[in-house]
Amino acid sequence: MAAPIMEPQTAEVEGITAAQRSNARIAWDKFRKHKLAVASTCLLLAIAALCFLAPLIAPYKFDAIDLRNIRRPPSARHVFGTDGLGRDLFTRLLYGGRISVTIGLSAALLGSMLGTLIGSAAGYYGRGVDNLLMRLTDLAYSIPTLPLIIVISAYAGSSIASLVAIIGFLSWMTTARVVRGSILSVKENEYVVAARALGFGDLPIILRHILPNIGNSIIIGTTLGVGNAIILESSLSFLGMGVNPPTPTWGNMLMDSQATMATEPWLTFFPGMAILMTVLCVNFIGDGLQDALDPTL
Repeated sequence: MAAPIMEPQTAEVEGITAAQRSNARIAWDKFRKHKLAVASTCLLLAIAALCFLAPLIAPYKFDAIDLRNIRRPPSARHVFGTDGLGRDLFTRLLYGGRISVTIGLSAALLGSMLGTLIGSAAGYYGRGVDNLLMRLTDLAYSIPTLPLIIVISAYAGSSIASLVAIIGFLSWMTTARVVRGSILSVKENEYVVAARALGFGDLPIILRHILPNIGNSIIIGTTLGVGNAIILESSLSFLGMGVNPPTPTWGNMLMDSQATMATEPWLTFFPGMAILMTVLCVNFIGDGLQDALDPTL
């Protein structure tokens, strides 16, 4: 008698698991159809692997000076040429990518976490809390980001940790607005009302019932924030407010080459292309994730 009773329950559990797997498979199939997103993912993974394996791949030390080979064009010995101190440009590009990508990822994650926190509070509680937090967001939007970052970094220093904190704390506004709008659209759904009726507190409802259902918006916003953070870090380094030499970043490599852009174009071309390719890859991946995770498509 027990077997017939258990079979529907087992079938129901298996059905739920199959549905969950099919949703993930549907998202993956949608993402695979976005050819640019797939190609960008492969290229970005290759760039990240090359950068973070730099100690094993790079033929020279990033700060090795060779005054006999100053500003040499690309050759078999130096595939990307050398800079004004005879340092191998390919080596410095790999080590610089480690710093730029790390700052971009960390700052984007920090900004996304802060934006999710503020947007969740504004969307869920509404009324006075929503009005206060959204006016704060509007105020932050009205301040020019790059000049403010330059002023703050001049006082806070130019270490990696300070750059991550500065960029992250000044890049949360878009995520906050997106999360607030998403929560406003789902907070009155049946599963949220049922959770309140069962006695769940506000924090468990937000963490367990609301945020998982708007996770696609957060993931897409974080992905697109990486590209913006890399550009901001490169801009700061180009202006001399980023990571101090001789530690390379793609931005300070561009700064070092600005006086010789016409005569030694390889010094500008390779770090500029690294920034361009990385940011384009991140944006195409974000576009692909938006198509894959959007439940209305």
